[in-house]
Amino acid sequence: MMKQSNMLLPTLREMPSDAQVISHALMLRAGYVRQVSAGIYAYLPLAHRVLEKIKTIMRQEFDKIGAVEFLAPALLSADIWRESGRYATYGEDLYKLKNREGSDFILGPTHEETVTLLARDAIQSYKQLPLNIYQIQSKYRDEKRPRNGLLRGREFIMKDGYSFHADYEGLDQTYEGYRSAYERIFQRAELDFKAIIGDGGAMGGKDSQEFMAITPDRTDLSHWLVLDPSVGSLEEIPAEVLEEIRAELGRWTISGEDTIAYSSESSYAANLEMATSASVSANKAVAEEELLKVETPDCSTIDQVAAFFKVSEDQTIKTMLYLADAQPVVVLLVGNDQLNDVKLKNYLGADYLEAASEEDAKALFGAHFGSLGPVGLPEETRILADLRVEGMANAIVGANQDGYHYTGANVGRDYKVSEYVDLREVKEGEPSPDGKGVLKFARGIEIGHIFKLGTRYSESMQANVLDENGRAVPLIMGSYGIGVSRMLSAIMEQHARLFVTKSPKGQYRYAWGVNFPKELAPYDVHLIPVNVKDEEAMTLTQTIEDQLVQAGYEVLTDDRAERVGSKFSDSDLIGLPIRITVGKKATDGIVEIKIKSTGDTMEVHVDQLIETLAILQATEE
Repeated sequence: MMKQSNMLLPTLREMPSDAQVISHALMLRAGYVRQVSAGIYAYLPLAHRVLEKIKTIMRQEFDKIGAVEFLAPALLSADIWRESGRYATYGEDLYKLKNREGSDFILGPTHEETVTLLARDAIQSYKQLPLNIYQIQSKYRDEKRPRNGLLRGREFIMKDGYSFHADYEGLDQTYEGYRSAYERIFQRAELDFKAIIGDGGAMGGKDSQEFMAITPDRTDLSHWLVLDPSVGSLEEIPAEVLEEIRAELGRWTISGEDTIAYSSESSYAANLEMATSASVSANKAVAEEELLKVETPDCSTIDQVAAFFKVSEDQTIKTMLYLADAQPVVVLLVGNDQLNDVKLKNYLGADYLEAASEEDAKALFGAHFGSLGPVGLPEETRILADLRVEGMANAIVGANQDGYHYTGANVGRDYKVSEYVDLREVKEGEPSPDGKGVLKFARGIEIGHIFKLGTRYSESMQANVLDENGRAVPLIMGSYGIGVSRMLSAIMEQHARLFVTKSPKGQYRYAWGVNFPKELAPYDVHLIPVNVKDEEAMTLTQTIEDQLVQAGYEVLTDDRAERVGSKFSDSDLIGLPIRITVGKKATDGIVEIKIKSTGDTMEVHVDQLIETLAILQATEE
């Protein structure tokens, strides 16, 4: 049990104006976190309890797949990151520092190098494999613009796991074990999530899968509103009140920095950066026309060119120039299709990819942006075309002369394509790549990511073992992460609610709060004596407290000498599943139970309290 008077629980009367997403604002208002400096937060007692419960769920699920917990240092020598090559390539987000002797160190953003070093020193034979370890600790990334509370911070809590194998079959088995464990963890946290095809990014490796918590639809009032019995149904709320509620929901930025493309009829789901569709070529092959150069004054965009020639944008080809590790690459897309930079970078295997400058374009094409095209480029030029370009006939392309375009451009005769590659960003409504349904989009918060690293780190760091034939072979690795503090944000985002009440005079009120999942709520029961100066009521409160604790409930007792309205407001904010109020009927041993998730209330005698709670919990389950 815990007395609220002893808690560091600084609630706020209003949602903070400087917060942009609901989860951040609600955690600040409900006293879960406080910012210490930009992107760095203190987890106050309520948040700490939730985080520890998340960790408990993780430990239970990882025990099932044979993963063993350990703890690595957060302060790391730069030397091992130089071995892997990431010290130079990780970028500006890496915290770099020196000790008093001038040696280089970093604050760990992740620990692939550290565990590879440990395995290299400890494992000599395939007989010692597989090894499956994980840790839960703070990580550090010097974000340029930390934002949205715990979603994009400079210090954050992460669970990172690593496995080592003698063969890829073993890696596949452990990878599937983690995938299943992650699904169980997120299900127990009552998160609406999707497992999607992911991008390995700076982690390296080929196969990866992301786990994304879906951002709730702002227009779905049935999700956001918890109606007090006095309100009745959603249909009974006056239109002007609903309009105010929609405006309140609409003022918050939609959280989630990733767009998810998923099938309307199958399990296909991918990050927009990796998503594909079953879209067809832009047009069908027809008889080739003559290549003609046409003056196109003031036509520098696809829309302007299409309007000038009075054709669909799908009859035009957009030509772009990129530098991949400083080498020029020409990219062709149909019309207004958008290039997916991640697809291009992954296909090229480039460490650095950037759009070329006007000067670069002028040097290669002899023209500026808006007039670039594939015709007449030097033979050695590498030209990549999106799959939709394949089969295009009589296309309109830039003529590599400012203010001119070609009509009737055909591949093979007029220009070459080195490779056809899926390079475009898919569009909502396109056919799903598995042929089932169409693609729909949703915003999501990344909460987990698993990778098949292979030998990316073991080869660069010479982490070898002897195989069954006595040969030295590199360890095969997997890496498995969960953003623990990001999970807290995702939970707050998905379980935030507007609690709507109606006064006896017919006035509607709505206030923010949270409906915590039972397994993660900081406490099970919020016990509130209305008048702490009433000795009889406080004696009954103590009796109830003892009964609840003996029955296995975690109890937070609001023993503050505050107005009951303030106590109820704070109770709604912090989101405990059950509220028990000791009020005017304390003399008769009668208390009020309120179920947070539904707003339902009932009166019960203290002698039937534990039995009633058990029945209510069984009913909800």
